[in-house]
Amino acid sequence: MLTFMEEIVLLALDDKSGKFFDLPPLALDQALAGAALLELAFQSRIDTDLTHLTLVSEKPTGDKMLDPLLAQVVAATDKKDAKYWVGVFSADGEKLREAALAKLVARGVLKKEEKKILWVIPGRRYPMVNDKEEREVRKRIEAVIVGGEVPNPRDVVLISLASACQLLLTVFSDTELLKYSARVAEVSKMDLIGRAVSKSVAEVQEAVMRAVLYSV
Repeated sequence: MLTFMEEIVLLALDDKSGKFFDLPPLALDQALAGAALLELAFQSRIDTDLTHLTLVSEKPTGDKMLDPLLAQVVAATDKKDAKYWVGVFSADGEKLREAALAKLVARGVLKKEEKKILWVIPGRRYPMVNDKEEREVRKRIEAVIVGGEVPNPRDVVLISLASACQLLLTVFSDTELLKYSARVAEVSKMDLIGRAVSKSVAEVQEAVMRAVLYSV
């Protein structure tokens, strides 16, 4: 089974170019941070409510990507909310991306290609080798949003995170997304960490827009 981080990366990658789609500033990093939190929650290491994120178990997961993040929660001297930890984890967004990409390469889903742009600038892309997993991820989203199926907990997480960083635009057209916006909102509200990610993304975008306006 793919992790939430791997699923988000698959949605964020352009199959043709092997590169990430253009997304709002830091949106992908924050979505991956939220995905990491949710992996810890699903593995019974943390729990969260509207105001606090609580440590449930200090036991390492055995995952080289998750355990350093869990260690940060263990070391915290007081309780923080999910939004706080999304901010902390997203500071290492590049590491989360690289770790998720490495796992997908190891699974044989993606292929890593290194080449020079204009024979000088290093370039890297991740073309699809086997699109089975990506098709399954998209099929799950469509079944819940379009087909009206009752989402299981993992589907709720995936849709909430994808909505937060505007990755549903890689699944649906603008017209389709508008048509099903109420259903997307309904499902997204079921997940507290996804809502924290969505709030963080919105705040970053607002800050960027303010900076642009003030610089004019």
